[in-house]
Amino acid sequence: MQNDRTTLKDLSVFTSDGNGDVFGLIDRATTQAGRDFLRKFIAHPPDSYERLQQTQEAIKFWSGNLSLWPSVISNGTLVMLEKFFESADNTSAPPKGLSSLLNGFFQKLLNRQQYFLTQFSITHLADFFKGCTQLAEMLDDADNLPELLKKELEYIKDELKHRLTGQVLQVTKETKYAELAEISYLARREMKNMVFRLVNSYARLDAWQSMARATIEHKWVFPELLPARPLCFELEQLYHPLLKTPVAYDLTMGHGHNFLVLTGANMSGKTTFMRALGLGALLAHLGMGVPAKKMRCSFMQGIITNMHVEDNILKGESYFFAEVQRMKQTAEKLLQEEPHIVLMDELFKGTNVHDAFECTKGVMTGLLNHTGHLIILSTHLYEVAHQFSSAPEIQFSYFVTNMGEDGTYHFTYELRRGISNDRIGFRILQKEGVISLLQQKGGRPKN
Repeated sequence: MQNDRTTLKDLSVFTSDGNGDVFGLIDRATTQAGRDFLRKFIAHPPDSYERLQQTQEAIKFWSGNLSLWPSVISNGTLVMLEKFFESADNTSAPPKGLSSLLNGFFQKLLNRQQYFLTQFSITHLADFFKGCTQLAEMLDDADNLPELLKKELEYIKDELKHRLTGQVLQVTKETKYAELAEISYLARREMKNMVFRLVNSYARLDAWQSMARATIEHKWVFPELLPARPLCFELEQLYHPLLKTPVAYDLTMGHGHNFLVLTGANMSGKTTFMRALGLGALLAHLGMGVPAKKMRCSFMQGIITNMHVEDNILKGESYFFAEVQRMKQTAEKLLQEEPHIVLMDELFKGTNVHDAFECTKGVMTGLLNHTGHLIILSTHLYEVAHQFSSAPEIQFSYFVTNMGEDGTYHFTYELRRGISNDRIGFRILQKEGVISLLQQKGGRPKN
């Protein structure tokens, strides 16, 4: 699946300060290396249906076997290993004979920092190998391991065959300094690349167990993943995971009914619903659980959003031109044969109502040609929606707003079939006191 920065931003996957984003919901990594891999993985999910299936099987395994995750490796372990292998080593040869014994005594007496740094570093290296060994021992029950996980563990097992691994594993707090110094010397020269390869492999496993742990913690369900064709997107009780009291929705889309048009008043729930759809699709394509009771989803090539376009002052580009450029990018993606899910929220807000009507109408007419993609479009231009009411490919749904005779309104966030005609903009101005404030006389200069 391919997702650009705009899509990840529109779906609130990452935020600049890390607060209130989706990443925070699924980040249960035990190391920074695992956390970094998870970020990259979200930006670049599996690129094929087969790879996605394998990844989901691996994450499913961890969701039922989290007790197998080694606790001996901490983030501090990996931080210490990086410092150990990247730090300068001025020793030209390993200490030997009497000098090594004296070296240990004088190091502890005169250079306590170097003594304990060596001991601390090699101890962490031993802990890392112990954790990796625990993972490799899972191969004793290889018949019950998913194929992708088995390959990763076999890789770890092969790397651990280094000639120094056994010596490092025997290190304890009681190990003499002479032995620690020799191991330190040899490890720096022979094990650096091997250890860094193991860290990369461990980070990948850490990301998988993180998604598994988040799935269990949030009580999400693993979706049923399907091939790209025939097109299928079925959701039961899907909700937005960032909301404290979310409303859940059902939706069925696929071949012959791939286009959904949403209407309803501003703030009635359209944008949140679309983001929930996008997040459900993204999480499914990571191989982890989704915030729903049930989900069946075809493999999608990517998610395209046109929700929060920004103008570019430095380039002298207007908001409307930025909208047009994003729509052009969307159109180019839709020329691909592989299915995408497209989310478009209130198109052409940067121009007048007449232009917005004509532009939206033109875009919707063009979108009818792309039946191989899932398209969800929201609009407050109800007149445009009515012009396409007879198109068999399009489903129409709207969010309900209860309107009182006294001018009050209430959002129910209920989704119904049909096209809304609710117009509450003026009521909101009145309720917030804007109209009454402007009607008051004042602010005029004194004579």
